[in-house]
Amino acid sequence: MAKPSVNQLNELNGLRDFVIEVMSAMEVWSDNELTNLTAIKLGVLRKNATQRHGVTRWKRGVRNPSAPEQVEVIDLHPRLLNADWKPYAAWVMHHELVHALGYTAHDSTFRSLEALWPSPKSGKMGSSFTEMLRKEKSSWLWVCNTCEKEYPRQKAGKGRYLCRICRTVLVDLPNKASQ
Repeated sequence: MAKPSVNQLNELNGLRDFVIEVMSAMEVWSDNELTNLTAIKLGVLRKNATQRHGVTRWKRGVRNPSAPEQVEVIDLHPRLLNADWKPYAAWVMHHELVHALGYTAHDSTFRSLEALWPSPKSGKMGSSFTEMLRKEKSSWLWVCNTCEKEYPRQKAGKGRYLCRICRTVLVDLPNKASQ
């Protein structure tokens, strides 16, 4: 967990307010539940995180989290706070606020609540966001010369790996984007 800058905190608060406003139009949530969400502290993940895009952290000692008052902080990836990723950032914030309302497991109930977000397309941006983060951090790209798929990696493959799509031996190329 990193400490957010003043600008990041302003962005996070604006994002949370927007998401709560959208959630207030959903019949499933009461005004009281949503009002309690505004008291949750917001933060950012470390900028080198590649797998997590958001996280709800519960207060120490909470055994059965069930209310926003039990949330310590909601952290989002700092790269989500730019214009290119705003739709996905709103979806991630919605996802984390559903957790904060006591739905901790990614079960069918949680998924049905998550699916209430009015822009299904924004939720599908996650794999592109992960791919961007991994490419920026990687030293090597394992490239398939047949289908042109790229696999960002920290170490060279040295011809030991095959493409998942077409089973061609992958070629190592230094990742110029990370240099």
